[in-house]
Amino acid sequence: MTNASRRSALQAGAALGLGLAGLPRVATAQEPIKLRMSHFLSPMAPAQTKLFQPWAERVEKDSGGRIKCEIYPAMQLGGKPPQLYDQVRTGVADIIWTVPGYTPGRFPISAVFELPFVVGSSALATAQAIWEFYKAHLRDEYKDVHPLLLHCHAPGLVHMKDKAVTRMEDLQGKKIRLPTKPVGDALKLMGATPVGMPLPEAYEALSRGVADGVTVPWEVMKPQRLNELVKYHTETGLYTNVFLMGMNKQKYDSLPPDLKAVIDKNSGDNFIKEIGKAWDDAELPGLQQAKELGHTIVKLSPEEKARWKKTTQPVVDAWIASTPNGKALHDEAVSLIAKYDK
Repeated sequence: MTNASRRSALQAGAALGLGLAGLPRVATAQEPIKLRMSHFLSPMAPAQTKLFQPWAERVEKDSGGRIKCEIYPAMQLGGKPPQLYDQVRTGVADIIWTVPGYTPGRFPISAVFELPFVVGSSALATAQAIWEFYKAHLRDEYKDVHPLLLHCHAPGLVHMKDKAVTRMEDLQGKKIRLPTKPVGDALKLMGATPVGMPLPEAYEALSRGVADGVTVPWEVMKPQRLNELVKYHTETGLYTNVFLMGMNKQKYDSLPPDLKAVIDKNSGDNFIKEIGKAWDDAELPGLQQAKELGHTIVKLSPEEKARWKKTTQPVVDAWIASTPNGKALHDEAVSLIAKYDK
């Protein structure tokens, strides 16, 4: 090869290299789509170990490894629990699990299930009612995200440090952590002093005397170490919390159809019974721990429960009055719970 031919070959090769460098890089088949999930519970919470992690593993398996879920418990992506909805809306996280009621007034229709005594006998029953209600009435309320599921925990209890609550008078002047505004309004009507805070702050509030008790289900008592600080537990049927497991809308829309199908397979109608049962099962460790510690566990008498329900009825009436078509929506929620409670 002459010098001139060598120069021509080198120039041609350089030109080809420059041309390839200008092309967009094509992702390889081995690169999975990463989905970052954030929630506020501890890494040891039953929801994390028994539900979120198995869910992530199932999604990865069903996608043939093309989706990989990375879970960040205990707000490891930053922020506070009330900010989770906006974090998934704006893409800080791809998936979140949160309590919509942490931002009072933002999800007003969803709050019907958090009204006093609007709760079934189990998380399974109430969760199915919430999801059916969502499909009929709540899509617009969550239009900024792609809901994977709306569900709830088992009926919440009143847990106290110094004395069992058997009558309404036992609540007088007691500082009690509230999960949502409707529960706080109900506690106030019964003479308690509600103290608002996200769940992760409850342990410190109890230990410092900021709170005398908490309203939470058994599910969180062991992982949040609350059984270390309270000794008296009253089954009331007072309330539940609505939870949202939601995905960033743009992230979901960007998935190819077959991977959207994987997400759909593991959400909504296909997931609601599993998550409801999981929340009922998650009650057992906290309850068992309290029994092993020799705690006092009581249940409101039917007569006392009727007193509580009558006293807190103004909270229900206020929601109905402030919500368009409120009476019909309330009655439908109650009817759906009764349907799934059978």
